[in-house]
Amino acid sequence: MKQLLDSVWQRRGVSWIWDDEALAIATQPSEVLSLRELLRAAKDWPDDLPSNGGNTLVVAGLDACLDLLTPVDADGWLGNELKSTILSFQDAYSGEAALIFWLPVGQRRFHTDMATDSVRWRCSAPHADQQIEFGRLLWGEAREYPQEIILSEGGKPVGLFHLRIT
Repeated sequence: MKQLLDSVWQRRGVSWIWDDEALAIATQPSEVLSLRELLRAAKDWPDDLPSNGGNTLVVAGLDACLDLLTPVDADGWLGNELKSTILSFQDAYSGEAALIFWLPVGQRRFHTDMATDSVRWRCSAPHADQQIEFGRLLWGEAREYPQEIILSEGGKPVGLFHLRIT
C-alpha cells in the first residue's frame, strides 16, 4: 500500500485515523461529532465544518457502531447508509473538504492484504473470528486504493486516506 506523507488528508477526501497525534493535528476534542450527529448533518450539510478553518469534519463512534452490529448487518449498513453519507458529503463540499473518522482501535482492527491491498475490519466478540470487507463495501476495491497516512518519514501508519470514493 502506498504511503502518504502530506497534509492533504486534513483538507480533502475521507480518512480513517487511529493515532492520537493525528487526531490532535486534525481537530480539537470539542469539535468532534458523533456518528449520530454526522447522520443528522447529512440531511442538511452546514456551510462551515467545525475543524481546520471550516474545512474538516471529524467523526467518532464508527467503531462502536460496527461492534454493535452483526457482520451481515454491518456489511449492509456500511455499503448503504455510510457510503451514501460519504458520497453526500463529497458532493456537498465538491470534494474540497475532509471527512475523518476517528477509530482509536483502528490499528488493531484494520487488516490489509499485502497482495491485493484489500482492507478488512476485524469484528469484535462474539464475532471476533469474522471480518467485514471494508474496502469492497466503501470504495469497491477500486484501483485507487487508500494510502497509509504517515506523519513523518519512516513513521508508522496513523490512518488510511482515500481522496474520493465513487
